[in-house]
Amino acid sequence: MKTLSPANILALGFMTFALFLGAGNIIFPPSAGLLAGENMWPTALGFLLTAVGLPLLTLVALARVGGGIQELTAPLGKYPGLILAILVYLSIGPLFATPRTAVVSYEVGVVGLVEDSWQALLIYSLVYFTVVLCLALKPGRLVDNIGKLITPVLLLALVILGIAALLFPAGDVSEAASAYRENPLIEGVLQGYLTMDALGALVFGVVITRAIRDRQVQETHVVTRYTITASVIAAVGLALVYLALFQLGATSSSLVEPGANGGQILAAFVQYRFGTAGSLLLAVVITLACLTTAVGLISACGAFFSREFPVSYEQVVWVFTIFCMAVSNQGLDSLIRVSIPVLVGLYPLAIVLVCLGLFLPGWQRPQNIMRPVMLVALLFGIIDGLKAAGFMDRDTAWMSGLPFASLGLGWLVPAIVMLVIAIVVDQLRYGRLRSA
Repeated sequence: MKTLSPANILALGFMTFALFLGAGNIIFPPSAGLLAGENMWPTALGFLLTAVGLPLLTLVALARVGGGIQELTAPLGKYPGLILAILVYLSIGPLFATPRTAVVSYEVGVVGLVEDSWQALLIYSLVYFTVVLCLALKPGRLVDNIGKLITPVLLLALVILGIAALLFPAGDVSEAASAYRENPLIEGVLQGYLTMDALGALVFGVVITRAIRDRQVQETHVVTRYTITASVIAAVGLALVYLALFQLGATSSSLVEPGANGGQILAAFVQYRFGTAGSLLLAVVITLACLTTAVGLISACGAFFSREFPVSYEQVVWVFTIFCMAVSNQGLDSLIRVSIPVLVGLYPLAIVLVCLGLFLPGWQRPQNIMRPVMLVALLFGIIDGLKAAGFMDRDTAWMSGLPFASLGLGWLVPAIVMLVIAIVVDQLRYGRLRSA
């Protein structure tokens, strides 16, 4: 039986860590820390639950069913599962998340060093996606290219930022904003949602298992064990990074105006503590973080679409990379404006899918449970997406009366109720058939 050495396992964990650590993961914690101030720790706990715990559970659920979203959605039926998988891959891949990595790394990490213009963005996106293309075309070397080469540089830069934030803060911890005084844990949970890493985990699962199998590890239970180990390594690394960035944001109120975003907070702190050299460091951190995420997303999309449709992996990578480069030149504001309704609509589906994926593997008829619960999540996801797009009133009376609706979790209780009903009905039907 082929096994991985400790060095390869660690590299696999570093690769998983780097795949998740995109620009949003670096930007959201400082802004949440600034707003949370003295309530930083309960806010950080909530953030870790959804930005670390939920993606970790997603990878575990994927590992238990074989590593891919198709296996996770199998109880839904072939075509519903395929449609959901396509929507997740397109949303996290070429339509929104991958082009956004280039724009965010440009606006946060590069604009401070060059004059902002459409020509500069075009040149940067060409160089950026050329590197992405070269790395994604060699998926078997992802562990070497990302886990062993890029990630250590990224980690070193983040360690420097983290040490500076912990030992040499810019000031005292600020007061908490009103929302963070009343419900710091819930606000942290909602901020963690913004990373969208649960959707990313649905895509990255196949990248991780493919990297393991490319090392000639074929036994399913061994692949599952290594996937879970890599996920835990990545989760620990992400948690440490988030806590350091929360501390950075909570102690930087003297450097920025109220309401500053995470990029502005990071830029201000780095300029204050490191000067021009620090701006260069920030550019390296953001660019590497975005680059590794983009490579993972393109590779995952290539593997998925080449398996489901009559196209080769290389064709998908080429087409999607060129498409991403074109979309990235539309600007960050346009990307965010279009992507938010779609992602908001998909997130309830993703959360329910993961939770049921952990719960249902031993169930005799998982389709009887998953289909009605996912239908509820779909209906509420569509409603939330329409609201985010401005096509529905946000204060719809019946929706506002649902528990947790004000927190964007109006779908939660209906989904749980449907889960209970589905289990009871399934047990009653099964019991009657068995007695007959």
